[in-house]
Amino acid sequence: MTDAPGDFISYIVNIDSLQLTRSDGTVVQIVPVTTQVDFAQLVDLAEIISAAQIPAGRYTQASMTLDYNGATIIVNESGMDIQVEPPNILLESPTSPTPTPLVPPNSQVTMTLSLSNTPGGGLIVNQGVIANLALDFNLSASNTVGGSAADPTVTITAPTLTASVVPDASRQIRVRGKLVSVDDTAPASDYVVSVWPFNEMAAAMGQITVNTTTSTAFLINGSSYTGDNSSGVQAGLAALAALPAGTLTLAYGSFDNATHSFTASMVFAGSSVPGAMHDSVAGTVIARDAAPPTPAGNCTAGNVLTVNNGIVLRAGVGGMGYMRQVTVCVAPLPASVTSGSPTGTTVTEDGQSGSFTIADISVGQRLIASGTFVDAGSAGALLDATSGTAELQVTDLAGSVSGISGGTVTVALQLLGGLPPAAFDFSGTGSSSAADASAAAYKVAVPAALPTAPLTTGQPASFSGFVAPFGSAPPDFNALGLVSFAQTDAFLDVRWPQAAGVALASLTLSSSQLAFSQATLGTATQDLVQIGPETFNPASVAAGLTIVPNPSAPTLWLAIAHRSSWQTDNFGSFADFASALMSDLAASGSAVVQVFADGPYDTSSGVLSADQLVVVVND
Repeated sequence: MTDAPGDFISYIVNIDSLQLTRSDGTVVQIVPVTTQVDFAQLVDLAEIISAAQIPAGRYTQASMTLDYNGATIIVNESGMDIQVEPPNILLESPTSPTPTPLVPPNSQVTMTLSLSNTPGGGLIVNQGVIANLALDFNLSASNTVGGSAADPTVTITAPTLTASVVPDASRQIRVRGKLVSVDDTAPASDYVVSVWPFNEMAAAMGQITVNTTTSTAFLINGSSYTGDNSSGVQAGLAALAALPAGTLTLAYGSFDNATHSFTASMVFAGSSVPGAMHDSVAGTVIARDAAPPTPAGNCTAGNVLTVNNGIVLRAGVGGMGYMRQVTVCVAPLPASVTSGSPTGTTVTEDGQSGSFTIADISVGQRLIASGTFVDAGSAGALLDATSGTAELQVTDLAGSVSGISGGTVTVALQLLGGLPPAAFDFSGTGSSSAADASAAAYKVAVPAALPTAPLTTGQPASFSGFVAPFGSAPPDFNALGLVSFAQTDAFLDVRWPQAAGVALASLTLSSSQLAFSQATLGTATQDLVQIGPETFNPASVAAGLTIVPNPSAPTLWLAIAHRSSWQTDNFGSFADFASALMSDLAASGSAVVQVFADGPYDTSSGVLSADQLVVVVND
C-alpha cells in the first residue's frame, strides 16, 4: 500500500475492507479486521498490509472500503497545519451534486478497481507461487481542499484506487508483525513474521519472510546489534532468536521483484518497536531548548526537544493520533550504569552502523521517540524518553543552490523534514552562536561518492540524509543522496469544472501520448506542475502539455477513474489506456475533469514522461 504525493500533513482513516474478486465471482477478504492507516505517511514508503494465502485463479477486481468516522485529516494552509473539523470532511456523491458530511451512519466510501486490463488480464495467483499486487490510494486525485485557511474543507470528489502487479522497488518497504521463527544459520539468515500492518494490534494477515545481511542493523529491547558475533552468526539474528514467539517486530528494507523477496536494512523488536511497549511520537524536531518545561519531570536543561506534526502511538493500544507539537525529553546514556541510575536514551540512525547519542539529535531531524507520555502541565503534551529510544530517520531537504565549494553545497532552504524554514529555531545548532544554521545559507556536506556536477547554481535541488549533530555546525546537514532539479520528478494536477471538462475533440490522444493545448489548459480551474519546492504553470508553455509514458519507469501506473461510479480501470500499457479513454470519451457528455501524473517534466517543451497517470472522467 502506497500513496501519491499530496498536500496533506496527515490523512488518518480506517480501512474497513479490502477484497479481491476472482473471474468466477469468488470474493476473498484479505484485510480481516478494521485497520487504521495514515495515507500521508505512505508517499515515500510502502507498507506490506497482507501476505494472505488466497485461492489460485485470475483476480479481476479489487475493492477497498474506507471509514471516515473519527478520521484525522491535517492540511497545510498558509504555512499552518490545520485539522479539518469532522463536518468539513465532505463527499461528493455520484447521485447528488451537493457534497455531504462523511459522518455516521454514512461515513464509508467504497472504491472498486478493475484489473482486467493489467498484463495477463488480472492478478494471476498460482498454487505455491508468490503473486504481488501494489495498491495506491491517490490522495491528490481523490480529494479537493477548499474553504478558508481558518476553516478548511476536504471533499472526496473521485476516490481513486490504482494498482500494479509489479511493486515499485524504488520505495522503502515497511514490514511489521509478530515473530514466528528465526533461522540464524548461514546462508539462510532470515526470520518469519505474522503480518500486523501499520499499528494493528488485533489480528494477523498472513506470514512473510524477512531476509537479513551482515549490514542489517538491529535494535532489540533497546540494545543495538550489527555484523556477526564471535560464533560467526549475525549478532542481531542471534538476539532475535532468543526472544519468544509473538514478540512484535518492525523492519524497513527493499523488495526484489525478480525473487519476490524482502531484505531488511533495519530491524526493531520488542520494546524498541514504536507503540509496542512504550508510547511513541514521530515527527520533525523544530527546536532544542536550553530550559526544561514546567513541571520538568525527568527533563534537564539542553535535552528538551520540540517535535512538530507528531504522529502519536499509545503503548499496547494500537491505532494512532496526531498532535501538532509534542515536547520530548531525552537523556544521555551514562558512562557506567550503577544501581538506580537512569538508563538514558538509546539513539539509532536508520540504515547506519556506529554509536550514536542524544547529541546527534538536532533541529530539522525526523525521528521516532519512544517513552512514556506524562502530564506536562502548561508545557502541553510531553513524552518522557529519558529511559527510552530515539530512532533518527532519513530526512529530506529541498532548497535553491546558491554555492558549491568542494564537498559543501550551500542552499537557500525551502523545506526541511517536510516543514518550511519559518517553523525552525536553529539556536544552538552551531559550534558557536555565530555558526548556527541559517535558512538563507544552509550548508550541506556531500560525500565524494555523490558527484555535485548535476547541481546548478540558482536551481533547486533536494537531499536526503541526517541533520548534523547539535552544536557542531557547519555543516548543517550530512547528505546520503542528492537529486538535482533536472532529475527531480514533477507532479502534475490539472482540473476542469465537472459540468464542462475537456471533450475528446479538444485533446490529442494516441497510443503514445495524451496532449492538451495551451488554450485548453487555460480553461482549467487549476493547472500546476510542482518540481520539488518549485511550482510551474503548464499553460505558460506555448506548446501546451504533452504526457507520454516514461520508458525508464520501474513501474508504470495507468488508470481511468470514473467520477460517477467510483470505479477505476487499471491498465498495463499506454496503448490500452488510450484506447479505453477514447472509448469512454466517445459517449455523449463524457469529458476529462482531472489529470494527475508524475514523472520527469521538461519545462521548455511541456512534455511530461509519466511514471503514473490518472485521468478522471465525469461519466
